[in-house]
Amino acid sequence: MTAPRSSGPALAVVGATGAVGSVLLQILSQRADVWGDIRLIASPRSAGRVLAVRGEETEVLALTEDAFDGFGVGDVVLFLTPAEVSARWAPVVTARGAVVVDQSAAFREDPEVPLVVPEVNGHAVRMRPRGIVAGPDCVTAAMIAALGALHAEYALADLAVSSYQAASAAGRAGSEALRRQLSLVAGSSLGEQTGDVRRAVGEDTGPFAAPLALNVVPWSGELREGGWSSHELAVRAETRRILGLETLPIAVTCVQVPVVTGHSLTVRARFEREVDAGHAREILEAAPGVVLVDDPEAGEFPTPADAAGTDPAWVGRVRASLDDPRSLEFFVCADNLRKGAALNATQISELIAGEFA
Repeated sequence: MTAPRSSGPALAVVGATGAVGSVLLQILSQRADVWGDIRLIASPRSAGRVLAVRGEETEVLALTEDAFDGFGVGDVVLFLTPAEVSARWAPVVTARGAVVVDQSAAFREDPEVPLVVPEVNGHAVRMRPRGIVAGPDCVTAAMIAALGALHAEYALADLAVSSYQAASAAGRAGSEALRRQLSLVAGSSLGEQTGDVRRAVGEDTGPFAAPLALNVVPWSGELREGGWSSHELAVRAETRRILGLETLPIAVTCVQVPVVTGHSLTVRARFEREVDAGHAREILEAAPGVVLVDDPEAGEFPTPADAAGTDPAWVGRVRASLDDPRSLEFFVCADNLRKGAALNATQISELIAGEFA
């Protein structure tokens, strides 16, 4: 544990040693320093590790009640943990008066917990009767800043999206599984015959429902009624909550692709009013958290390889639908570990810290 550096509020990062935690520590060292003590917490098996944050070596503490000693009103505890861990420990933190920022699915559907993307509904951070603020799923976060800006101008009426999700959304296990599979198929002629990729990869496909190397997998999450996946239903519910459109018709298909970092989505948005594609581009160029890259003639459009390691959502292929003057279609990419999780959580935490400045 490091000594306090300033009079700012304290911040605890629970899950500091995970894939998103590693990115968050980088972000904390890059942004304006509003924090006093920064405490790093993880599972007991990771306790004792030393990680760098703000240029200082900081020892990781085990997740126990003692790890939150000294935290109270004005302080923030950020959870980058599985939902069951957040659900167990968040009440321990809020009982001390500190605010919880949770990046898991534990509280995203709770009506007393605001679900926040600061570029879209940052005002909701202040309305937290349970002392908890949630961040959305990384797929929702990738598209919502662009979608929110367009909704403010044209009023969203209907939405259809397909996601192309990076392996790192499943944490280090996902990235490692993809890299292992790629090593097994590299330099081969696999992918030309039924079952040859499956035989090469073997039974261990990691956190994915099928081999990901040389493949795409149209599944993410757990099976729900009607053949929907839990991940698809989550994107639907979260988009409605963040935009304040409780009955918005939304169709979602989630697909895993052999990309390490960077989610992409195709979006078809239908609005209440007729859409001008040129004006839509102007809106997107001005939207916070969005960068427009849209010149197909010059071969300029976003790809996940370009978005990886960056903060904004990158939008391109903006075009009016051919069959409906009220519909717009576009492609968007974002780093799922940064804007999809670590950066969004950091931005929420900074908004809360600002209340106590």
